[in-house]
Amino acid sequence: MQFGIFTVGDVTTDPTTGRTPTEHERIKATVAIAKKAEDVGLDVFATGEHHNPPFIASAPTTTLAYIGAQTERIILSTATTLITTTDPVLIAENYAKLQHLTDGRVDLMMGRGNTGPVYPWFGKDIRDGIALAVENYALLHRLWREDVVDWQGRLRTPLQGFTSTPRPLDGVPPFVWHGSIRSPEIAEQAAYYGDGFFHNNIFWPMSHTKQMVGLYRRRFEHYGHGPADTAIVGLGGQVFMRPNSQDAIREFRPYFDVAPVYGHGPSLEEFMDQTPLTVGSPQQVIDRYAAMRDHVGHYQRQLFLMDHAGLPLDIVLEQIEILGTEVVPVLRREMAIGRPEHIPDAPTHASLVAAAGGARDATVHADDDVTGRTAENVAATENAEAAR
Repeated sequence: MQFGIFTVGDVTTDPTTGRTPTEHERIKATVAIAKKAEDVGLDVFATGEHHNPPFIASAPTTTLAYIGAQTERIILSTATTLITTTDPVLIAENYAKLQHLTDGRVDLMMGRGNTGPVYPWFGKDIRDGIALAVENYALLHRLWREDVVDWQGRLRTPLQGFTSTPRPLDGVPPFVWHGSIRSPEIAEQAAYYGDGFFHNNIFWPMSHTKQMVGLYRRRFEHYGHGPADTAIVGLGGQVFMRPNSQDAIREFRPYFDVAPVYGHGPSLEEFMDQTPLTVGSPQQVIDRYAAMRDHVGHYQRQLFLMDHAGLPLDIVLEQIEILGTEVVPVLRREMAIGRPEHIPDAPTHASLVAAAGGARDATVHADDDVTGRTAENVAATENAEAAR
C-alpha cells in the first residue's frame, strides 16, 4: 500500500501571527514539502491544480518536473488534473514528457475541480462538465495507446492523423486515477476503463465514501476487470498530531476556526466526528486510518493533506516527520494484516511495464521534411547497425 501527501497550494494567512506567505514562499514550500516526504519514506507526493487566487497550484507538470529533478524515489502525482478545461492533447504530451524526465515516477488523477469560474476562463461551459470529463478522457486514453489518432467529438475540434509526442515511456502510459467527491458518473468512468478511483473524502462522512467506493467496485467487476475487491482505490485525509491529543487540539483549533475551508461551520469536534480529519496523538491517527478498510475494503493509496489552514512551513515539515516516522510504518504493518494475496498492490511504472510484457521503445518515426528521416530509413539504419 502507498502512503503520501497532497497539497492544494492555498495561500492562507496564519491566524496565530497574522502573516500571509507570498506566492514565491508557497511555491518554494511546495518543493520543500515534497522533498521532506521522500526523506521520511513516504511513497507519493501529489499537487492539485488551481488557476485562481488564493492558490499557487497552476502548471502542475512544471512543479513536478522541478521536484523530480531533486528527488530519486517518490512517485509524483496530481491531486487533480483538470480534464474538463485542459486540452487532452496537452495532457498527453505534458505527462508523457514528465514520465521520461522522472524515469516513470509519475501517475495522475483526473478531476473536474471545484471552481466554477475556471470553465469560461478556458473557453468551456460548466454545464458541459461531465460531458467534457467523459469525452476528453476518451481522447486522452487513445492518444497514449495509439500511434496515429483520427478523432471527432462534440466538444473539441477533430484530429486527423495526429501523433502525440513524446510517446509514453517504455510504451506504457502513466497510471490514471479518477478523482471524485460526489459524482457517480466519474466512479463509473474509472470502472469502465479499469483505472483507479480516488475518493478525496476530506469533507465527507464515511457513509458517503463507502457508497461511492462501493459503486466503483461493483462497476469495475461488471466491466470485466476482475473481482470487486481487486479494484484500485485511494482515499484522502488530513491530520494534525502532537504526543498529547489535548495539545494537538489546542494548537490546531485557531487554524481550524478561521480557515476558509473549515471555519465558520461545524466545530472542530463535530468536523472530526463527521470527516477523516483527525487531530490528536499519532496513535489516534493510526487507529482512525487503520479502520478505513473496515468501511471501503482493502485499498491501495492513502494521501494526507498536511499544509492547510495557514499552517507555517516549519510546522508542516514537523508534521510530515511525525507522519513518516511514527504513523506510516505502523499503518503499513496494520494494513498488511489479513490482506488477501489476490489484492493488488498500488500500480507503479515497473508493475505496469511487467504487465505489458516488458519495456519497448515507443518512438514514432514519421516522414519529416526537416530531418529527412522516414520510418523506412530509420529501420534500415537500425538493421545495418545490428549487422555490424
